[in-house]
Amino acid sequence: MLETIRTPEGLFTAECAGTADAPLVLLLHGYPQTRHSWREQVPALGVAGYRAVAPDQRGYSSGVRPDPSRLAAYGIDRLVADVLDLAAASGHGTRPFHLVGHDWGGQVAWITAFHHPERLASLTVLSRPHPAAFRRAFRENVDNQQYRSRHHKAFHDPSTATRLLEDDGRRLRRQLRESHVPEAAVEEYLSVLGDPKALEAALAWYRAAGALANMEIGPVTVPTLYIWGEDDHSVGRGAAEGTAQHVTGPYRFEAIPGIGHFVTDQIPAAVTRLLLSHLSR
Repeated sequence: MLETIRTPEGLFTAECAGTADAPLVLLLHGYPQTRHSWREQVPALGVAGYRAVAPDQRGYSSGVRPDPSRLAAYGIDRLVADVLDLAAASGHGTRPFHLVGHDWGGQVAWITAFHHPERLASLTVLSRPHPAAFRRAFRENVDNQQYRSRHHKAFHDPSTATRLLEDDGRRLRRQLRESHVPEAAVEEYLSVLGDPKALEAALAWYRAAGALANMEIGPVTVPTLYIWGEDDHSVGRGAAEGTAQHVTGPYRFEAIPGIGHFVTDQIPAAVTRLLLSHLSR
């Protein structure tokens, strides 16, 4: 069910399921995706007895869209603060909740888990490796990681949004289709990111971060599940397998053969099964 969640920063649109007093699972999408990437997991979590909340994040939600030229408004500290604000606004107060993130949402989730371990009951990350593992793989160019991450630099070009959306979003649609994202899902993502203001705000995440390879945090102590597709075009095996060195809490790594970066679009049922198993522990 589509709901609006009010935080001190504004109104987030979110897909939600489950009763308000159930254990909270907050799901953070990546780029170029939206709340729709959790279309299969949200209802399943509700049926399983959880309160699932999957927001369109800062800039993706029109009600929380600062001017993209104000990069401080899209800095990582602000993105982490949104996570805590959303948990509080979902009626969870300061109680621990389960955090799930894919791609950029995974980056935010890792950093939230490091800085606020007392707030998390568990962590699940899809595709995005621990920032320290990514940094090492990038600097040493393990598995050609610098080439895999070339789009990060391209997103700093101010003409990127215009180029991606011209001809009815031809380039953005092609990128998603070539990554085996189903046509219906492409249309869902473009229903949000087809708005130039939303896409500029989404790109502001990259611009505010500078070089993602410069981000580094210490070990994560909360129970963690990391899911990575072996055919991921943007994350090599070195960064994925290196993540284990940076989790000191209970850790489970699931490498999925034949699957790429957009895991929830390719194998939604498997993601749901792994997620529910992890939460039940």
